[in-house]
Amino acid sequence: MSLLAPRVILVRRETDLDRIRASYTSAAAARFVLERKGLTLEAVEDTHRRFTEALHRIRAAIPADWRQATILRADVERFVFGPEDVVLAIGQDGLVANVAKYLDGQVVIGIDPFPGQNAGILVRFGVSDTGDALQEAVKGSIRVEERVMAEARLDQGERLLALNEIFVGHASHQSARYTLSCGGQSERQSSSGLIVATGTGATGWAASILNATHASLDLSPVQPRLGFLVREAWPSPATGTELVRGLVEEAPVVVTSEMDGGTIFADGIESDHLAFDWGRRVEIAPSARRLRLAVP
Repeated sequence: MSLLAPRVILVRRETDLDRIRASYTSAAAARFVLERKGLTLEAVEDTHRRFTEALHRIRAAIPADWRQATILRADVERFVFGPEDVVLAIGQDGLVANVAKYLDGQVVIGIDPFPGQNAGILVRFGVSDTGDALQEAVKGSIRVEERVMAEARLDQGERLLALNEIFVGHASHQSARYTLSCGGQSERQSSSGLIVATGTGATGWAASILNATHASLDLSPVQPRLGFLVREAWPSPATGTELVRGLVEEAPVVVTSEMDGGTIFADGIESDHLAFDWGRRVEIAPSARRLRLAVP
């Protein structure tokens, strides 16, 4: 049992007003630019005010003798999380995905500061639930979903984790060329790249691809199973279009690059990527690491 007081890590994104203040020298300049885009500074300020009020209420719900720290999304990859930290992700569902790959067993409580504006798939708690949820998390009595994550592992040992999906393709989004292997089948392809999605990601980018192709995949957020989807495969004498979707369970999906400028990134964050140039080989499978997401 730890002798230290519990530590709560609040993770948030910058608000639009934070970004405006960093980009413009005056309110007049910001107002001018926003009005040309059909927006108003007052609306941005109101959203910032409401978020700040929610953040104040969340901080007030943390017991005074507990430790706490607040970090922005951009700083998550440099932050050292402790094994017993409780993480509050305050914002949209995507923020939970952004922080998930930097954790290893910590409980994440997703808090929605603006109920009704987010899907609420990963941010399940309201601001007023914060105090009770933290007490239960520290006691170990809070209900937790062990959500499956995807892991990409390159032939030289580099790896990348994702809660939603891993993208493999060309960095400029031009045609990607590679060989895809899964379930004893193999095919050379030219496409707009492919994604390997989790059950959590099945409600996002994967859903868009499945809707467009009138297809389906049997994915669950908590079952160790992924699904791969090839985007716009192009038929030619050298490339096929037969192996464009499938499930990934015990055996990984394997992709071998036949391009320069290839890339692999996770959860839509292109800046956090692995180079995937000609001859490189990546295996993508369910990860042993899970997101421990608190649920009401």
